[in-house]
Amino acid sequence: MDLSKIAVSINKAINTQEVAVKEKHARTCILGTHHEKGAHTFWAAVNRLPLSSNAVLCWKFCHVFHKLLRDGHPNVIKDSMRNKSDLTDMSRMWGHLSEGYGKLCSIYLKLLITKMEFHVKNPRFPGNLQMSNRQLDEAGENDVNNFFQLTVEMFDYLECELNLFLGVFSSLDMSRSVSVTAAGQCRLAPLIQVILDSSHLYDYTVKLLFKLHSCLPADTLQGHRDRFQEQFKKLKSLFYRSSNLQYFKRLIQIPQLPENPPNFLRASALSEHISPVVVIPAESSSPESEHVVETDELVDTDVPVLPVALETKFDDLFGTTAAVDPFNFNSQNGMRKDDKDRLIEQLTREIQALKEELESFRLESGRLCQALRGRVSELEAELAEQSHLRLQAAGESEFLRAELDDLRRVKEDTEKEQRSLTEIEKKAQANEQRYTKLKEKYTELVQSHADLLRKNAEVTRQMTVARAAQDEVETVRKEMQDKVKAAQESADRQEREQLEQLQELQSELGSSRVELDTLKTTVASSQQSSEVLSSQLATLVSEKAELVQSLSKVEVELTSRGEELQQAQSSLASERESGVKMAETLQNQLNEKESREQALESQLVAARWSGLLGAVEEAEKIIQDSLAQIDDPAHISCTSSADYLASRCQASLECMDRLHSAREAFLADNTGVSELVRVVTQCGHLVGDTIVQGSATSHMVPVEQADALSDRVKMCGADALALLGHMKQQDSLAAADGSKLRATLESILATAEKLRPRGLELQQGELGDLVEQEMAATSAAVESAAARIEEMLNNSRAVDTGVKMEVNERILASCTELMQAIKQLILSSKDLQRDIVESGRGAASMKEFYAKNSRWTEGLISASKAVGWGATVMVDAADLVVQGKGKFEELMVCSHEIAASTAQLVAASKVKADKDSGNLQRLQQASRGVTQATAAVVASTKSGKSQIEEKDTMDFSSMTLTQIKRQEMDAQVLVLELETRLQKERERLGELRKKHYELAGVAEGWGEEEDGTG
Repeated sequence: MDLSKIAVSINKAINTQEVAVKEKHARTCILGTHHEKGAHTFWAAVNRLPLSSNAVLCWKFCHVFHKLLRDGHPNVIKDSMRNKSDLTDMSRMWGHLSEGYGKLCSIYLKLLITKMEFHVKNPRFPGNLQMSNRQLDEAGENDVNNFFQLTVEMFDYLECELNLFLGVFSSLDMSRSVSVTAAGQCRLAPLIQVILDSSHLYDYTVKLLFKLHSCLPADTLQGHRDRFQEQFKKLKSLFYRSSNLQYFKRLIQIPQLPENPPNFLRASALSEHISPVVVIPAESSSPESEHVVETDELVDTDVPVLPVALETKFDDLFGTTAAVDPFNFNSQNGMRKDDKDRLIEQLTREIQALKEELESFRLESGRLCQALRGRVSELEAELAEQSHLRLQAAGESEFLRAELDDLRRVKEDTEKEQRSLTEIEKKAQANEQRYTKLKEKYTELVQSHADLLRKNAEVTRQMTVARAAQDEVETVRKEMQDKVKAAQESADRQEREQLEQLQELQSELGSSRVELDTLKTTVASSQQSSEVLSSQLATLVSEKAELVQSLSKVEVELTSRGEELQQAQSSLASERESGVKMAETLQNQLNEKESREQALESQLVAARWSGLLGAVEEAEKIIQDSLAQIDDPAHISCTSSADYLASRCQASLECMDRLHSAREAFLADNTGVSELVRVVTQCGHLVGDTIVQGSATSHMVPVEQADALSDRVKMCGADALALLGHMKQQDSLAAADGSKLRATLESILATAEKLRPRGLELQQGELGDLVEQEMAATSAAVESAAARIEEMLNNSRAVDTGVKMEVNERILASCTELMQAIKQLILSSKDLQRDIVESGRGAASMKEFYAKNSRWTEGLISASKAVGWGATVMVDAADLVVQGKGKFEELMVCSHEIAASTAQLVAASKVKADKDSGNLQRLQQASRGVTQATAAVVASTKSGKSQIEEKDTMDFSSMTLTQIKRQEMDAQVLVLELETRLQKERERLGELRKKHYELAGVAEGWGEEEDGTG
């Protein structure tokens, strides 16, 4: 078969048209895999298709690929496993879609991946899953573990099949006749392969479950049964729904599952199981392909129009034509082929086409033969089951016949049973004598058990003396006590078992006596109730035999228990001696352990002190390095801010408090050295940083203050080195005092507070009051603006009429909505600031919080001022516009400025807010409301402007050519002038914004913060 024809059929089968795959194209693809013994051509053609961009194309690919996995060459599965990762990625990609073909493609690709993995793990299963019962047993290799795992894999396989079934049905509108439409048939066509797979999987699952229930307990397989019940209900419902569709009635005969699932707890239910058989008509074709004339058949018997390269054998070998090839011997000297040669070539091509057609027919017949063999094997299995049922029925009839003969013999043996009644009485008396002997032996056993308990008490007392030592000896005592308790429990358990056996014997003896009396009373009526007497007699005989066996077992157990008691006594004596020896050994080990612990304790103390000494030396090096840095000429270029120096001093003072507490804790208990080491190292870093930042800050202040700050910094380093020097000596550690270093740090902190910038000169009360005043002023400005807008609206209604009144009302209404949105924004901002202050101030007051976070507070004040100013300016602009004296552009610019100011207020409020705060969400919602109101003001302004402005009617009908040319030149001059003016105004606007940014940065102290961080 030509590979090009296979590629053409693949492209025709997998296309973007939403119709079912034509059977002849799919059959050609299947025959192609058998021809090349693999799927290389198929995957080479598929890899060029855009499967990830077209869902219908991917769906039809899945349908054709499913057919190849079922009916193609066995090597198709091996060749396809190389593309498993691509299929997985494609399934994950289509899984992001929640409807349509995308979701179906994801489910179908998962099914195909599961099918390939199943056949790779179980190579005995063919692609079409047709197997006989013998082959199914061979697949499990007669190992119950293999059968268990195989059942789980089949459950997973069937689950994927059912998911595709449900996905297709849920995507169709079943209220309409979707099965007769091309789109519906495109979705339903792959379900034929699913039905074929599901019927086999259901049959094999039932047989494997019966096999597992014959080998394993029912409780172990409870999960298997529950999962089977669920899949049975789904499969039965889907088979029923599919059988009612018109599309499937013409293509496949779907079996119906039984009303109730099989009962796996009853082994005979396997004979009632009937394997579902799916019947496909011999000539089944898709409905959409009926009444359609195809021009490209699988085997073309007409004479094709061949290219010139096929007309000559020499051209076939070397790929040239007669027009350019001088060595084309068949065309030299202008010679032409005669009719006989052409006829020979035509017949040769026809023979080749017939050979290809014969090969395709041979493969098709082989496939049909294989299907018929599978059907024959199924029929043979059914015949074997019927034969098994027939043999079982014959066995039951033989059993009933044997029971009838037994009844006849019982009737004849009634007289013999009467004579044996006296013998039974004698045997009962003998059983009574045996019972008395057994009771005497039991009393002896109780006495011996009491002696054993007394000995056990003595051993326990001796063991109590031996385990009065250390914890290790206590462990030995517990082990010995456990052994003694185990022996005691075993003895008690044996005693209880013997008591239970004696009670059982007594009950059996009493029951035998009662039955004996019953037999005596029923002797007179034995002729009438021969059947009842025979059954009772048989019961007595069996009970007598059991009684004799139990008595013999009890005697054997009594002798064994006596031997075990002797062994227990001897083992207890030996264990007591070994326990004394073990106690002495453990005492010696305990003494050695105490000596080792003392040595280790001394080593640990030395190690702790060496670690502390290393930390102190490291802190000294850090401080000495800091002092060396401030004397380095390169350090003169470094600068810092007083704010940053104050924060470093504050952190150093807090670390000094922790150092004092850690030193006191170490002196009280020298085991807590780790905290002291950590605090010493951190204190060295912080003090060193304070020295460096203090020197850098002195470069930014006047000379006198710089000299004083430098002296205090150097004094701080000297005090820190003195404190660390005291801590290096173990004797002087308790006398080490950090009060001098703390006083020096406090003086540096006081100097830094004096050097703080002018923005921080406000006292705590003044800064907190200023925040409240600005927020109140902003609220008042917004209220005043809203009142003025309402007043302007009333005045406009009284004075203006027509279009002007309509425009003014629309503009003022949008301005009113903007003021309401701004008011809501200010209220939300106040609530959020209250939450921020409550969550961040701790034990401090609200004013102290504002003073501590002065930068944030100043930003908040600036944003509030901008909002109030913008509202006032916008009202003034709106007033001028309503009066006809202002410009619409001024109103639009004011609206944009208000939006920017509110954004600044929101940003200033969000800096310290919790992202999950409810007030923050309301503030953001209010900000969006302001933005929408601003957009409404701009839109109403533009609309009003377009209505009010008068547009000149351009009438050039009375102008001459010269006049028009003159007007055109004037217009060009005006355009150039306006463009030049526009460019200059844009540059001026950029400079103004730059200057505004610089002034705002100076007011907020941005430059000082950058110096501090540098």
